Amino acid sequence: MLLVSWNVNGLRACMKKGFAGAMQQLDADIICLQEIKMERGQAVVDLPHYQQYWNSSAARKGYSGTAVFSRCEPLNVTNGIGTEQHDKEGRVITLEYPDWTLVNVYTPNSQEGLVRLPYRLDWENAFQHYLRQLDTSKPVIVCGDMNVAHQEIDLAHPKANRCHSGFTDEERSKMTELLASGFADTFRSLYPDAANAYSWWSYRRNARERNIGWRIDYFLVSQRLLPDVADSVIYSGIFGSDHCPVGLVLKKPHPSL
Repeated sequence: MLLVSWNVNGLRACMKKGFAGAMQQLDADIICLQEIKMERGQAVVDLPHYQQYWNSSAARKGYSGTAVFSRCEPLNVTNGIGTEQHDKEGRVITLEYPDWTLVNVYTPNSQEGLVRLPYRLDWENAFQHYLRQLDTSKPVIVCGDMNVAHQEIDLAHPKANRCHSGFTDEERSKMTELLASGFADTFRSLYPDAANAYSWWSYRRNARERNIGWRIDYFLVSQRLLPDVADSVIYSGIFGSDHCPVGLVLKKPHPSL
């Protein structure tokens, strides 16, 4: 079973850059998108045979937002994490399936000058609490743009970016906390020494062509689900956004497939 996650940096823009073809190529069972920057109905998303679930920003139109396209009908779908201050930007969709719960997340960016770092840390605390509560019922799969390079191996220039947004000690510590609470970074679990493996590149200075990037897009799973993971993939050859898709391959097919 294949799950794919992609920060499309504007779904309508990505649709003009080969989105449908890329998704047809991957042929995923579940597709999770972040930073869609639109509401359902503003464009026709040509993904037949998928059920669509959307969470758009209520605070700012055309900003943030997440969506999930699934061939497998979930048992339940929830938008947000149940905390009003963190549920205004369409950043989380949760889909419950028989064997596990899937959380699609677009984590807030701390922004230039770290002006949003205090909010980001409040978000991290609330989001971690939400995940731990879900994990008490059944295993959890977390995917999305989590806006942090956890280790130095996860970005091209760690020394130059120390204390910059996405690589502050505080943000990295929050990821460490989350993993220590019972979750695994699937890519790093399978490929602990894989270098030059990135999922985001700046549009500046030909960063993607030079592979000067960051790995900030993840599939995390509850530790007890890790034996069911067959592979964790970075599709760096797929374009259409400043991010590339990432994938999770599970050994077991979904019961409905």
